[in-house]
Parts: sequence; structure tokens; C-alpha cells
Amino acid sequence: MTYTIFISLVGFAFASSITPGPNNLMLMASGANYGLRRTVPHMLGISLGHAFMVFMVGVLLLQIFESYPILKTLMKTASAAYMLWLAWKIANALPPEAAKVEGKPFTFLQAAAFQWVNPKAWFMAITAISAYAPQSLGVAGGAALVAVIFASVNLPSVTVWAWLGVQVRRFLGTANRLRTFNITMAVLLIASLYPMLTH
Repeated sequence: MTYTIFISLVGFAFASSITPGPNNLMLMASGANYGLRRTVPHMLGISLGHAFMVFMVGVLLLQIFESYPILKTLMKTASAAYMLWLAWKIANALPPEAAKVEGKPFTFLQAAAFQWVNPKAWFMAITAISAYAPQSLGVAGGAALVAVIFASVNLPSVTVWAWLGVQVRRFLGTANRLRTFNITMAVLLIASLYPMLTH
């Protein structure tokens, strides 16, 4: 991998990791509801789970999708349904009269598994492999290098969103304000489906 390609990959990884998307919106909601410490497994699950996804896309999945296009449609349907359910869970994380948040933050495995139904994660993985994987290292070597670089940039980026959620919580103050915030996050999560469903 040349220096120019490396810098380009780091730039793409940062831009795609730091901008709003399902992962970051959920991390912000988790930070606001559960705090930064309890959100750490969620953050690690995103970064390491997505790195594994990048590797698998590079080694295997691009060929499968080219051979069986129907799998893309099935993936979109499953992704949309799951994200609608998650939006409902976020919106209802705080009962109207409760001062204490119910439920639990995502675990490491839940966050890692979520990457497989996250439209933005698929876009990031496919673009990273297609544009930046060095052919000189072979299929597996190139995919592994891209995955490691992506994870290294992704973790600090997603941590920012969880931290922002913690800061937002300080300004929410009451259960009703937190409920409004959660509903807003749920609506934004649903809105993030638009590019996937219209592409």
C-alpha cells in the first residue's frame, strides 16, 4: 500500500466513521441514557465487528453478491425491518413518568452483529475494499490490512458520539426532555434508511 493510498483510506475511514449514521445515532442515544462507561462494549462491538465485516467482504462476500443479486434485496429488507425495531426501542427507552432509564445498552456481540444489517456499514466496507485494498498482498492480506486500518480510525470516531450523548444528558435534566431526545434519535435513525431504500 502506497503512502497516498494509505492517507486516502484513513481519510475515507474517518469521514465515513465520524458522520451521522445508524451506529453513531445509537451511540449518542446510549451515551445519553446509560453513560460512557456502559457504552464501551457497544463502541468496541461496532469497531471490531465492522473490521471483521470489512475483512469478510474483501475475502468472500463481494463475489457472492455479484453471483446472487437477490441477496442484496433480502439484506435491505432485513436491515430496514431491524432498524425500525431498534428505533422503536430507542423511542421507548424512557417511560413518560420515569426518571430512570429502563433497558440495557448494546452488548459487544449485539453491536458487532448489528453491522451486518447496517446499510452504512455495508457501504463503508464495500467501498473500502473496492477502492483501497492493495492487490500486492493478495485477497486475504489486502482485506486484513484495510480492516485493521479502518478499525484503528473507527474506534476514536465513534467514541466521540457516545461522549456527545453523555454531554447532551447533562442538558436534558428531566425525564420528559430525555424522552423527547430519544424520540428524536429514533426518527433520525429511521431517516437514515432513506439512502438505502432509494438507491
